[in-house]
Amino acid sequence: MTMQLAERRGFSPTQYAICLKGIVWREALRFLHQRERFVSALVRPLVWLFIFAAGFRQVLGISIIPPYDTYVLYEVYITPGLIAMIQLFNGMLLSLSMVYDREMGNMRTLLVSPLPRWYLISCKLVAGTAVSLLQVYAFLAIAYFWEIEPPPIGYLTVIPALILSGLMLGALGMLVSSLIKQLENFAGVMNFVIFPMFFASSALYPLWRVQEASPLLYDICQMNPFTHATELIRFALYARINWISLAVVLGCLAVFMVSAIMAYDPSRGFIARRGGPGGDT
Repeated sequence: MTMQLAERRGFSPTQYAICLKGIVWREALRFLHQRERFVSALVRPLVWLFIFAAGFRQVLGISIIPPYDTYVLYEVYITPGLIAMIQLFNGMLLSLSMVYDREMGNMRTLLVSPLPRWYLISCKLVAGTAVSLLQVYAFLAIAYFWEIEPPPIGYLTVIPALILSGLMLGALGMLVSSLIKQLENFAGVMNFVIFPMFFASSALYPLWRVQEASPLLYDICQMNPFTHATELIRFALYARINWISLAVVLGCLAVFMVSAIMAYDPSRGFIARRGGPGGDT
């Protein structure tokens, strides 16, 4: 009854802002208190950049393809894919936190708030994306000393692409979290999400090379949202726009977000099948 009256009364912009600030601040504190999370987010892409790329530098040459105006080194090519990898893993960690909060009962406190459910989930998603931006720019700062130097304007023009791709991958993580019943199942499910998305994309190799080897795999890569997140970041780093990738990322963001909101709806979503927002059976 209280929730219905609150929804009927409505909320002021200040109350919405306070809710957003509280959720973002909570995620920021969690991030600051878990330094190993920050380090692990950087170790994975740096290993690929310093070891994998160095080993394949002389083997995999990259021809002149958009958005590059000249031949580029292999480590320059894979940098946007590694940035997207950071956001993908951050989205999956957001998924893990949702599963943990549900098992510990913390999510019940969030989801019984009189504020609209879609807004609460959106705030959680915005908070996770903000954390991923810090990780991405820390990676770019380290990569700069490895001669990964996009145009100076690229560090600014890439921000909208990072926000959109971070929101899309975070929404995917939230949708996945609604399907995971127990925390112990998280690692197994993530292996079926992270690695296929990363390897079946343009993160590590141009798609024209994939097409030469396997037309079927090429079609799979083209349908992979992670491919378009990578290409959106790649073009944005050079102050360009890949309109097809932009449309795909926006479309997938809308689908994943609506699906996650419906999944966390206690009246009809996956959470309802477990007995409520707290995950009680």
